[in-house]
Formats: sequence, structure tokens, C-alpha cells
Amino acid sequence: MASSTFAGEFQLQLRTQSEAATNSGRFESTSREATWSAKQTAVIVCDVWDYHHCLNAVRRLEEFAPRMNDVLVEARKRGATIIHSPSDCMAAYEQHPARKRAIEAPTAKNQPRDVEHWCSRIPSEEKALYPVDQSDGGEDDDPTEHAAWAAKLKELGRNPGMPWKRQSDLITIDDNLDFISDRGDEVWNILEQRGIKNVILVGVHCNMCVLGRPFGLRQMARNGKQVVLMRDMTDSMYNPKRWPYVDHFTGNDLVVSHVERFVCPTITSDQLLGGEPFRSKFDKRENSQSVTGTRRPQDDWSPISIPSPWSNTAAGVTEHRGVTWYRCVVRLPKEIVQSGMLKLQFYDSKDNETKAWLNGIAISVEGTLPEEAIFVDDYNLLVLRVNHNSKPFTTGIKKAPTVASSSGTIELKGRWQFRIGDDEAWSNIPLPAKFGGSTDMLFEP
Repeated sequence: MASSTFAGEFQLQLRTQSEAATNSGRFESTSREATWSAKQTAVIVCDVWDYHHCLNAVRRLEEFAPRMNDVLVEARKRGATIIHSPSDCMAAYEQHPARKRAIEAPTAKNQPRDVEHWCSRIPSEEKALYPVDQSDGGEDDDPTEHAAWAAKLKELGRNPGMPWKRQSDLITIDDNLDFISDRGDEVWNILEQRGIKNVILVGVHCNMCVLGRPFGLRQMARNGKQVVLMRDMTDSMYNPKRWPYVDHFTGNDLVVSHVERFVCPTITSDQLLGGEPFRSKFDKRENSQSVTGTRRPQDDWSPISIPSPWSNTAAGVTEHRGVTWYRCVVRLPKEIVQSGMLKLQFYDSKDNETKAWLNGIAISVEGTLPEEAIFVDDYNLLVLRVNHNSKPFTTGIKKAPTVASSSGTIELKGRWQFRIGDDEAWSNIPLPAKFGGSTDMLFEP
């Protein structure tokens, strides 16, 4: 039975995780009860698209979407606000009353800074080691099935890489009550207009859009809303062939654990609907205990602090001679880019043969960054290939690189990722850095 039968409220069990002892790395789950007024609560439906480039992602979503719709029906019935946020799909709803209603919401006087932008990290995540490698895009399709699916999307007139055009028909939009928006400022306006203090996020994908969108978990948490993730009404883009080399559903659990530790609490759908939390028929595990794998540089990207000795890495390296790849993500705000002469300075290049890429475009390690390589007011992937070839090095990069213009300098000192070996494919990732980059290698001014 549902936790509450009162029409105007939600009785919730908010689950979080806290560290058992400082710097122990061991976390314990706790739950606390909360009563939320339905009128002060919004449910945001994140990127529940009609099509997706990953067939397995489509299968998983279509399995739990009917229950998600039941959640929305129940929340709406009790008096909550429903906001549908299928990103990149507003053209399909130009004349829809729910879209017009969102546009007409008056501009809030307390609109937070950068609420219209993607958010890849909040302060509480700064010391966290991100739990999965999603830099390949997270697709876990069988290659033959994936090729057939891409061909089908093309036949339907869809871009196989970005096939979504509207929200899934499995989710009902109430013409008279709901809102449609994929803009952070518009969503904020709706929340403030309606006196919303509490936000429930449902949708996909947790490790990318649900966390990072302008209306996502991070923006809501850092801007003072009481926000929760409905953990059984989400999925992650995670490929078991990537670190930590666990099955897809364990990978999703690891992302949920990250949310509970560093971002916000989680709840489950049964707290509104009764019965049991949703569990996928594709999840063949006997239980959902999360496990972690060991990162090794010969297998995948590993964390490294720059500058620091090799012995400080988690990958078991004490010294190294030869080619090493390094990568990080840098947010380049408009004021720094537009001041002109934006330059990368890599001080170790005098001692080592070095190549560099920004968003997959080759750049000079000492020259001005080309305009076509820069994503302004967004996250940019910087990759360095360094050949430590003169002697075995006990320290990799000895002085942190910088990105500088006349209006300021970003010192890239702190946590990067590194990988031993040599493959030019490592110069880029399949997705923009904000989707594929992890929170633990991000630099912002």
C-alpha cells in the first residue's frame, strides 16, 4: 500500500548514504521520513524520448515507462505540478498549451546564476571518485542489433545518433495542467510561480541528463530546492565493457549510490503507488549489492593528481617511461573566451614530446586555441599525449598546464585521468565532454 492516502501530501522515505568515518571510504545507508505538500511539489520528467540511439536503453525505458506514467497520474491527482522536459524536442510542442503555459510563466526575480546551463558538478562532489566510466557513451547493445537499429532509425528519417523528436507516447501530458520545457530558466520560473519547494526527478539517463541538465538534480540541489531522485524510475548509460567492469544494473546502482552520497536523497515509486519498487525483468541478479572494480592504467583511464608522483596514483605505478595520455574537462565561460587570445600553456613540453587535442581537434601546446575547437559557456575535453621518453619518470606532469586569456587564467591543477599505452582514438570521446566526462576531472574558473 502507498505510504500516504492523503490527497494533498506525500509521505516519503528519503534514502541517503553517509561516510561511516572520515576518509574511510565506507558508506552506510540511512532513511528518514518526510511529508511533502503536493502543491509545493513538482515532478520533472527528464528526457523520456520517443527514440534513442541505444536499443537496450529503449527496451529498459519502455519497460518502466508505464509505471512512470502511473506515478505522474497519482502525483497530479494529489495536486503536484508535472513538468515534461524532453530536451531538444520543443519544436514538436510549439502550439501545445503545456508548452505555452511554460513560456508564459513570469520571470523569477531570484533566478540563479547559470541555471540555463548544463551542470557537471556541484561542490559536494569535488572529492568524490566518479563511480563509472561513461566516456564511450555507455551503449551496451549487441553490435549486430545496434547496426540493425541504426538502419531502422535511418529508414524512419531519424538521425541514428540523435533520433529523438518528442516525448514517448507512453507518458501522458495533461493539456490543462502540465508544463513542457527543456530550459533551466523556464523550469525555474514555473517552480517559483507555483511556490514549489520540492522536486522529484524521474527519467533518463541518471549519470548524464538527470544529473546534469539545467533542470536536473545538481541544479536543483545547489539552488536550494528539496530534490530527490526516484531511483526505480531511472536508468544509466553504462557499458559493462568499461570500468568498473560490472553488469549494467550494478553500474546503475553505483550511479544511484553516488547521487545518495553527494547530491540528494532518493525515493521509490511504491511510496506513491503502493506495492513494490519497480525491478526490471532484464535484471538477472539475485540481489542489488554494488561492487567496484580496480582501475589499472593498462585497462582503462585512471585518476591522477597533477602534479604528483606516480606512486600517489590508484593504479599501482611507481615510475614510467614512454607514452602516457592525460585528459580533463574545462568549462570555458564566455568572458574568458571572448577576451581573445585564449591559449593553452603546457610547461612540460620542453622536456617531452607532446601532442594536444581540444574536443577532438588537434591544437598547439603553446599556441592560441582555434575558435572551432571551443565550446563557449560549456565543457571542453582537453587531451594530452606525452612521451616521457628520456628516462623513467617518477612524476608524470610536473607543472599543471593553464588555459589563459587577457581576462583570466584557469590553472589545471588537481585531478585528471591518465592512461598508459598509445592509441590516437583516445584523443576524443564519442559524446560532448559534458555527457562523457566524469565529475572528478572537471576544472571551472
